[in-house]
Amino acid sequence: MWLDVVIVALGFAGLIWGADKFVAGASAIALNWGVTPLMIGLTIVAFGTSAPEFFSSAVAAVENQAAIAIGNALGSNIFNIGVALGVAALIRPIIPPASVRRRELPILLLVSVVTGFLFANLTLGPYDSVILIALLVFVAVRLSRPQEKPVGAEDLPADDDVDIAPMSTSRASLFLMIGLALLILGAEALVGGASAIATELGVSSAVIGLTIVAFGTSLPELAACVASVLKGQSDLAIGNIVGSNILNLLVVLPFPGLLAAGLIEPDLLYRDYLSMLLMTLVLAAVIFWTIKSGKHMGRGIGAVFLLMYAAWFSTLLQQA
Repeated sequence: MWLDVVIVALGFAGLIWGADKFVAGASAIALNWGVTPLMIGLTIVAFGTSAPEFFSSAVAAVENQAAIAIGNALGSNIFNIGVALGVAALIRPIIPPASVRRRELPILLLVSVVTGFLFANLTLGPYDSVILIALLVFVAVRLSRPQEKPVGAEDLPADDDVDIAPMSTSRASLFLMIGLALLILGAEALVGGASAIATELGVSSAVIGLTIVAFGTSLPELAACVASVLKGQSDLAIGNIVGSNILNLLVVLPFPGLLAAGLIEPDLLYRDYLSMLLMTLVLAAVIFWTIKSGKHMGRGIGAVFLLMYAAWFSTLLQQA
């Protein structure tokens, strides 16, 4: 089993390093083509932090390991709120931007509820994937519309607020290809090693997806959250978590539905989905309360998120 552990570790390294090189290359190419750094940050960089989830779930679905892909999506969302945001709030109080209450948060709630309806019959198939993809298109159009700024709102960050290393297009293209190759190879290693570990330990693939795979693929979100609050950019921390959780459901879940359609383990619905939904509702309530009251998400709220994650994880271990 130690060899499988090493393979999983190498898979994590490949996913994280590959995402970094992919983002660096894609960002430099976009900058050379005249795309603003702000737009790059909202698109390429946002995709980069979620790329490990996308690639690992796609590979899992291709290898008929739908439980790993579904567990990865749900486990990553639980980790993002419980650990990434919880740790960030412990480090420094977070002040959610008012815009997230009007646009991104309602979309996250909508996507979470729709996912529950699709899971209700304990199957995930092509029709469910089509619904999720259609919702993804709707969300993309909705979020791409420019929003009116309230009177007195601060200006958007200047272009030079986003740090992009300049490089030639040829070198950037090389980075892009290396990053893509590492993402694919890392995903192959991660899924293969994780599946082998699940078999040797006698636990379900879903549990491995919820824990090992979800933890490893969510490391970029954790790093991005911590880095954002340390720089005093708490709005980026909130945006990263909310945006990543939306994408995890709308982009990750269609893979198993299209490529490995079948039954969903009951625990994934009754334990893991409901835990994710509860944590999402708590996050929404906290954001609404902090914006309305003018207060912030402090260490107490961060501790609550961490305790909720610990409670879910303990239940998972007991039932594994």
